[in-house]
Amino acid sequence: MALPRGLRALAAITLVLFVVVLYQVISGSTPRISLPTSDTKTDKWTHDPQSEVSGEPAGELRRVEGNNYAPDNPNSDRINATILSLVRNSELEEILQSMRDLERTWNSKFNYPWTFLNDVPFTEEFKRKTKASTKAEVRYELVPKEHWEVPAWINMDLFQESAQVLKEQDVQYAEKISYHQMCRWNSGMFYKHPALQNYRYYWRVEPHVHFFCDVDYDVFRYMQDNNKTYGFTVNIYDSPQSIATLWPETLKFLASDDHARYLHPNNAMDWLTDAKRREEHNLLANGYSTCHLWSNFEIGDMNFWRSKQYEEFFQHLDRSGGFFYERWGDAPVHSIALGLFEDKSKIHWFRDIGYQHIPYFNCPNSPKCKGCSAGKFTDGEAWLNKEDCRPNWFKYVGMD
Repeated sequence: MALPRGLRALAAITLVLFVVVLYQVISGSTPRISLPTSDTKTDKWTHDPQSEVSGEPAGELRRVEGNNYAPDNPNSDRINATILSLVRNSELEEILQSMRDLERTWNSKFNYPWTFLNDVPFTEEFKRKTKASTKAEVRYELVPKEHWEVPAWINMDLFQESAQVLKEQDVQYAEKISYHQMCRWNSGMFYKHPALQNYRYYWRVEPHVHFFCDVDYDVFRYMQDNNKTYGFTVNIYDSPQSIATLWPETLKFLASDDHARYLHPNNAMDWLTDAKRREEHNLLANGYSTCHLWSNFEIGDMNFWRSKQYEEFFQHLDRSGGFFYERWGDAPVHSIALGLFEDKSKIHWFRDIGYQHIPYFNCPNSPKCKGCSAGKFTDGEAWLNKEDCRPNWFKYVGMD
């Protein structure tokens, strides 16, 4: 009996990748990045592109004109979007830090609502202090119990055994069940929250992050007007030990013709499966480069997460148990889905938004920025620089 067309294609891709990686390992050669010449793709990596002077993105930009973004204007130019934060009461000071930065650099001009989510009720102190930090509307919501609980099909004895193995491999948070729950929720639950059903776009903000640059245009309108699905700042490698079966499960999902047709013709498969840079990651992750868009910052269109292809993909991953038996994060899950099912031209690098989540930066060279050094990727140990996966993104996708 003939194999399904989708399975034949994926088998061929997997075989080619395996042969390439095997040759590199046997030959002991050090892979070099060969970047194609293109108007939008870098052809060398001699220095960080953020060292070069840059400005706002090309395309239509909406700005403040009079009171068109005033907080009390019922006919404002704001669209159905919210700033979104999953945060604990104990992280109050850290989220206030994040709010101060984002309000100063952007939201004090545009006044988009903040939506705070927690798996327990927010304290009155949390509400009082966060409301005092913005002129915009603020909403406080509980995560539905059924969205947060460990699924019934997860074997907790197997979870404990798996967590111990991961801990021995130095995988962070392996034993912390709430971390696994959070990763699963961010992967496939947050956009289903009843309070978000009237919103299409969101800007995810976490506690204790920094924003360094004045942004003088409506980023949500930029996404809408320029047909963008997802925006990121930092692009890094993941711990391959934490996601060893994520790519094999992805290939299982794509093996049927029904699912193989979800692959977008202009996908980012090359970025997802690169084996020339950090080939050991590709080997340990069974064909996945582990490159991902770091999701503690994401500006996204929830219609993508609500799509049929993403919902079916998430359900497949969820039933496999990898959010608990391994430590699948929402960043690689989101990145794989975007890289396979979306037009890569709709994924935007916000190079102009200065950002830090310890230990990584996105630091532009712009007079609009204060407090970070242009081109700095990390203020941690020097070895952290090798975690930067932007060279691959610029190689395979570009800098738009």
